[in-house]
Amino acid sequence: MADSVSAPDYIRANFEPSDRLAILLRSRSRSEVIQRIATAEKIANPEFQAWLAFKNAQGSDIYIGMNTLKPGAYSRTKQDIETIRHIYADLDYDGQRALAAIQSSELVPKPNFVLETSPGKYQAIWKVEGIKPEDAESTQQSIAYEFGADPAATDSTRVLRLPGFANKKYENDFPVTARQQTAQTYHAWDFKLRTPPVEAKRQIEQMRPSPAKNTDHTSQSERDWAYAKRALARGDDPEEVIRRIADYRAGDKHDPEYYAHHTVAKAQADLHSRAAEPGSEVAEISHNSREMP
Repeated sequence: MADSVSAPDYIRANFEPSDRLAILLRSRSRSEVIQRIATAEKIANPEFQAWLAFKNAQGSDIYIGMNTLKPGAYSRTKQDIETIRHIYADLDYDGQRALAAIQSSELVPKPNFVLETSPGKYQAIWKVEGIKPEDAESTQQSIAYEFGADPAATDSTRVLRLPGFANKKYENDFPVTARQQTAQTYHAWDFKLRTPPVEAKRQIEQMRPSPAKNTDHTSQSERDWAYAKRALARGDDPEEVIRRIADYRAGDKHDPEYYAHHTVAKAQADLHSRAAEPGSEVAEISHNSREMP
C-alpha cells in the first residue's frame, strides 16, 4: 500500500469540494464535544486544519462524517443525510485477521482506504455512488456479519477518525494513518454479500422497546439508561455501549455521541454506587466491568 495520506488529501480523495460534512471533536478529559458542519473544501483548507491540529494537541479526538448532509442541515441525523459516499467497516476485534479476510475475499471489492486507528485496529473504507442510505446500512451489517466487524458501526450517520491526527484514547498518542489502495468508485452490485440473519443484528435491535412494553410512561432516555446499566453489568466495553446508544438515538438527538457518553457515565456511577453498598448483588458483577477510558 502507498504511504499514509494527509488529512487534506484524504478529504479531497473521498469527497466533492461542495459536500457538506460533519466534523466531530471529543475530549474525554474535558468532557467536551464540538460538532461543526462545513464543506469538504473548507475542512481541507489550512486554517481549518490548523484549528483541528490545535484541538487535537489539547486532547480532542478528531472524527469526520463519511456521508454528505443536506443543504441547511445543522445536525447529523439519518434525515439529514443527502448522499451516501462510503461503505465502511470498523475492525476493532482481531483487526489483522478481519482485514486480511476482507483483502482476500471475493465478496467485497478492494477497499479504497485502510485506516489504522490504534494498534491492531483498522477501518476499511469503500467509496461508492448510487446507493440508498438503507441499502448502505444493510450492506455494512452484512460486512460486519461476514468478517466480524463492529455490528454497531453500521449507521449512515457514523463519524470515523480523520487520519493525520492522534488517537487520544490511550495513555500514549497513536497517529491515525490512512493508506490508499485504489481510486475506484464502487456500486451496490460490487458487494456480493447476503443479508445477515436477524440474530446477527441482535446487539442493536435489543435496544428497541417492544410495542407491548411501550404502554408505560417510561421515557426512551430512561430505557437507554437501563440498557447501559445492564450492558455494563455483564461486562460489555463502555465504548461499545456508547456506540450502540449513539447509533440508536442518531435520528432524534442533536449530538447522539455526547448523549450516549453522558448516559453511560451516569450508568457507571450508579453501578459503582450500588456496588459499594454492603451485600449488594451488583458488587460481584461490577467488579468485572471495565472502567470508562
